[in-house]
Amino acid sequence: MAAQKMSLSKAINASLRKALENDPKVVIMGEDVGKLGGVFRITDGLQKDFGEDRVIDTPLAESGIVGTAIGLALRGYRPVAEIQFDGFVFPAYDQIVTQLAKMHARSLGKVKLPVVIRIPYGGGIGAVEHHSESPEALFAHVAGLKVVSPSNASDAYWMLQQAIDSDDPVIYFEPKRRYHDKSEVDTAAIPDPLHTARVARAGTDLTLAAYGPMVKVALDAAGAAAEEGKSLEVVDLRSVSPIDFDTLQRSVEKTGRLVVVHEAPVFLGTGAEIAARITERCFYHLEAPVLRVGGFHSPYPPSRLEDEYLPGLDRVLDAVDRALAY
Repeated sequence: MAAQKMSLSKAINASLRKALENDPKVVIMGEDVGKLGGVFRITDGLQKDFGEDRVIDTPLAESGIVGTAIGLALRGYRPVAEIQFDGFVFPAYDQIVTQLAKMHARSLGKVKLPVVIRIPYGGGIGAVEHHSESPEALFAHVAGLKVVSPSNASDAYWMLQQAIDSDDPVIYFEPKRRYHDKSEVDTAAIPDPLHTARVARAGTDLTLAAYGPMVKVALDAAGAAAEEGKSLEVVDLRSVSPIDFDTLQRSVEKTGRLVVVHEAPVFLGTGAEIAARITERCFYHLEAPVLRVGGFHSPYPPSRLEDEYLPGLDRVLDAVDRALAY
């Protein structure tokens, strides 16, 4: 199939369809994923085409969804479990952290758990409480879990394919406010490895690192800075655990400065780990401290205030100016 332009949500749907076609052991499960096609219509049409045994509507019980997925994986299936919203994952946190993440090590490598947990995450859609969380650091901290987040439709398609093919459990965070953003998807291409970062825009003066929903903000910031004669390199991390520090190090050794951007609170967030590692690796190349831009250390606010909470162009450019001023 030739490359075609599609939205991030349609790319995920196409990826799930391809996985169901390729492997009869792939099953999709979650609340309203079948007849309704999911609250965001990501799984629209899949139950109709593949049946209720492959695309399964579950009770509203996240712990039961993940627990059942673990059991299916132990019997040779490759379940793709959907958590309807980011803030709903916590009833399943025990299953994910104490069972899913640990069984491979507990069995001395004899047991594989090829489970993908899809989680729409982040803000920017005017939602109510528990519908706009960014809990990726909580999962990245847990050994035994892989954590990824695509920023565009092409990555959404290929990274989900790779996650489903993986024998490790993968937490697949989908930036819900980017669901309708369109880009080219070549379903015949050879994709980048799942946990490799990508330079989304080359530059020389400063590195902006982001993932998921913030990549677009970082690219917009680089475009705005270019109008003032500043050359910013944007690195799309794509994977939060593991993090491709080698690609990031090469960029920072070239630019001498790094600003990390994510929606999640800055306190003990992904940016903190990146700042520490890059400072260790690039100490003699850095011309300024590594700066972080993210959410505030507070519960996610009501939708009327989320524009003040979420990192936007002004806050990113302010950090860029501060880093360049050193």
